[in-house]
Order: sequence, then structure tokens, then C-alpha cells
Amino acid sequence: MTDKSTSKAKSPVRGRSSGRLLFRYRRSDTVAGVSRKTTARVAQTLGLTETQTIHLALARLAQETLPRYETDNGELTAQQRRAIRKLEPQGRMLTDENLFA
Repeated sequence: MTDKSTSKAKSPVRGRSSGRLLFRYRRSDTVAGVSRKTTARVAQTLGLTETQTIHLALARLAQETLPRYETDNGELTAQQRRAIRKLEPQGRMLTDENLFA
């Protein structure tokens, strides 16, 4: 009878409740990833820990890529345009195609 290694500690369950993420660095820097050495250099330059540096990078990426507003339902329908025109009397504003003429 062989005793399976019971002395090894089980790794914590990684999921939503644990709040942990396994992060693997690239061996070299690419457009889609960085090495540990680069992360350490950035962290040292900014005076942050590596974890703080990763959070900062992800926060900036989120600001650049995620919409800051709720998506709309697309173009207004003809019925919606008619309802708006009915509620807001037309003709009170004059428009000019060329502002500098």
C-alpha cells in the first residue's frame, strides 16, 4: 500500500470567493505581456509594489477601453422622433450650415 502524499498542502481554491488570481509573467516583453524584470523596473520607478503596478496598469487599460456610459438602444425610431417633435415645438431655433459666412 502506497501512501499518497498527504503532507502536501492543497492549493487554495481559486475562484470568485477567494479573490486571488494566478499571474504568469512572459519570458520576454511583447505587445501583449511583460516580463517580471520589466514589472519590477516599472514598480521601482513609480515607487510601488509589483502588485500595485499591475493594478495601476489594469485600471488605466479599463479607463481606455471600457465605455464610461451605459450603451443606448441605437437610433431613434420614427415614432420616437414624432413624439419628441410633438413635445418640443419646432421652429424656435434657426440653424445655419456655415458659421463663418
